[in-house]
Amino acid sequence: MSAVPSVNHDTATSSPASQPARDLALQAREISKKVIAEVSRVVVGAESITQQLLIALLCGGHVLLEGVPGVAKTTLSKVFARLLGCQYQRVQFTPDLLPSDVTGTSIFDRNANDFVLRKGPIFTQVLLADEINRAPAKTQSALLEAMQEHQVTVDGQTIRLPLPFLVLATQNPIEQEGVYRLPEAQLDRFLLRVEMGYPGYKHEVNLLKLHSRPTEEVDTLFTPELILALQSQLNSIYGHETLYEYIVQLAEESRRHPDISLGASPRAAINMLKCARARAALDGRHYFTHEDVQAIAFGVLGHRLILRPEAEIEGKHVSDVVREVLAAVQVFEIEN
Repeated sequence: MSAVPSVNHDTATSSPASQPARDLALQAREISKKVIAEVSRVVVGAESITQQLLIALLCGGHVLLEGVPGVAKTTLSKVFARLLGCQYQRVQFTPDLLPSDVTGTSIFDRNANDFVLRKGPIFTQVLLADEINRAPAKTQSALLEAMQEHQVTVDGQTIRLPLPFLVLATQNPIEQEGVYRLPEAQLDRFLLRVEMGYPGYKHEVNLLKLHSRPTEEVDTLFTPELILALQSQLNSIYGHETLYEYIVQLAEESRRHPDISLGASPRAAINMLKCARARAALDGRHYFTHEDVQAIAFGVLGHRLILRPEAEIEGKHVSDVVREVLAAVQVFEIEN
């Protein structure tokens, strides 16, 4: 068991050059309240999921929404996309979908007597990849370059995508008939995996009341310029030196865990740092703590850790391993 000191809040608040971070925290907290209020007009009981979408937005990352049919994965994605005030496209992934159906292809223009590029739906700012695991790996991989490098190569021509660029993908983890498991390289491109479960008794009662009246349109709360400005300020959120060590120790602990065949990569550690900063900003703080790291660990690590076959046979889940990893790295309070 390794001991890592946590951050004293007084130390964090007295950190130098924190004014840009304070401004970001105030702005992000107000935006978070407005976004959650707007989303609740259409989707009930999705406050925590909406916060995770906002974390991904601030980090400039992509989200994999996972849940059984009928829990409003697609509805939530569409509502969130409307709030952003960005270009939006939806692709329904099917077994016969081709990579060119996503990226586009060159066609012959008789008027110009030359081949011209007909851009696919990926040339947008917010892409909803609905039921992404229904398409084969070849089609899923059409998103790889776009998600990692914000560019698309079609017939040897590389074209930059408009920024900000966000992929919201949905998948059903229960149904196995006619679906294709996402390869690890594809999963690693998603900043967060968000599990959407049933809303709960009270929320479901409110859901019935909500759908007993006409559906409301949500207001646009963002612009592309505002999103890029928020993203550019994220690194100003302060973190004590020991928190960097804490994140790395969590990654190392996952690699040593006996039930894991593939642990957290350095990219996963970087993503934990980004998400912890974003969570702190949305909470109105200009500094992040070990609690922020712990809160986002499940979303960042859950789809990156690979269980050993023996552990799967025993009925163990990745979330169980993440809890054990968090428990193994002990946190202590440090003095000023």
